[in-house]
Amino acid sequence: MRKLLLLLGAIAMLAVAGAAVAKTSTVSITKNGYVPNALTIAQGDTVQFTNSDTVSHQVTFKTTTGVTCTPATLVLAAGASGSCTFATAGRYTYSDPNIKGKTFSGTITVGAPGDSLTLTVKPLLLTYGGKATLTGTLSTQKIGENVDVMAQQCGANAATKAATVQTVTAGAYSSLVQPLMNTSYTTKLRNITSTAVTVRVRPRLALAKVAAHRYTLRVSAAQSFAGKYASFQRFNGTRWVAVKTVRLGANSTGVAPTILSVGSFRSTIKAGLRVRATLGQAQVGSCYAAGLSNTIRS
Repeated sequence: MRKLLLLLGAIAMLAVAGAAVAKTSTVSITKNGYVPNALTIAQGDTVQFTNSDTVSHQVTFKTTTGVTCTPATLVLAAGASGSCTFATAGRYTYSDPNIKGKTFSGTITVGAPGDSLTLTVKPLLLTYGGKATLTGTLSTQKIGENVDVMAQQCGANAATKAATVQTVTAGAYSSLVQPLMNTSYTTKLRNITSTAVTVRVRPRLALAKVAAHRYTLRVSAAQSFAGKYASFQRFNGTRWVAVKTVRLGANSTGVAPTILSVGSFRSTIKAGLRVRATLGQAQVGSCYAAGLSNTIRS
């Protein structure tokens, strides 16, 4: 009986260990294609497809051997998700059969379980001009391995190499990145690729009072927001209240890659109130997070 219990315990531990090895990676379906559009995973891993576009998309694999998807046919409405688990090593290509061209095509390379790279990022949300730190480890804990940092900026069809860093003690590595807009990062070592992490970027909003009842709002980003509308707000003691909308115009003083959009306006609210400006998600679009300015006194 004791031997039987030990055997059952060992089987249970192996089952837990096997479950712990399996990982889930995420692919976002955007209006510009799949992000990331190339992924390397291990046997038994799962890929979750999330439709971040405003229209439905279908994900169809050219070869389905060893692939189990839920739902079985991946037709995803806007905001919906589906997942596929890969039991067989190989290279799998997929696409949206309802869209012509190569924009909606991607690859998943499935390797045998083995070495792996982890990847985390802080902060996940930053203001334009800010930096984030990518950190991770190589499972072999080898020192001196060259790890490529791959970046896929919003709107890009593929990832490009942003930096190469070396592993140090216990296989750890880190890299400082400064994304210009929402960007997906992975790290790569030979045929090993980490899961993707995305850093979201707010445009930088600078609100200033230039004279009595007169204000300026400067918006810095890697794209123009001329023609978009910001909200000028005051704090009433319990919540922020919209005072007026401010139309942004083009400005020629920005230094590449920064583009400035500027609004000058009047407001007759009384002096001494806390005021700010915001640029909502509908105004910044899908490549930025909603913007928030500094707070000043009216």
